[in-house]
Amino acid sequence: MARPSATRCRSPPESPPTRRSSRWSIRSSFAASSTLFLISYLTYHAQVLTVHFPGTGRARTIYFTILISHTILAITIVPMAILSVRNGLKMRVMQHRRIAKWTFPLWMYVSVTGVIVYFFLYQWYPPA
Repeated sequence: MARPSATRCRSPPESPPTRRSSRWSIRSSFAASSTLFLISYLTYHAQVLTVHFPGTGRARTIYFTILISHTILAITIVPMAILSVRNGLKMRVMQHRRIAKWTFPLWMYVSVTGVIVYFFLYQWYPPA
């Protein structure tokens, strides 16, 4: 019986990503939508200034715990996102990966907690 060949079939190496790739398009839309959201959020809060949370007890404690962590990380994520995008666009792969491995999970946390804060303020405990 003939033995199978010891060499493996290898796929050709991937070509480097181009600016027109779908990955670039998706990530650009993430950056653009995040930027537009940040601008609209800051514009809204410059006009409204503060929104008071009417809840009491345990709900108030949970709300402020989430809000404080959300706010601190939201402030932290802005320069990290700028560095990630900048390094990615300049094809500084190692620097991009080094910062992006922290930026993405923090960005996801800020995104999810932002929705939770919204629900606390406007759905679960709406202002009177």
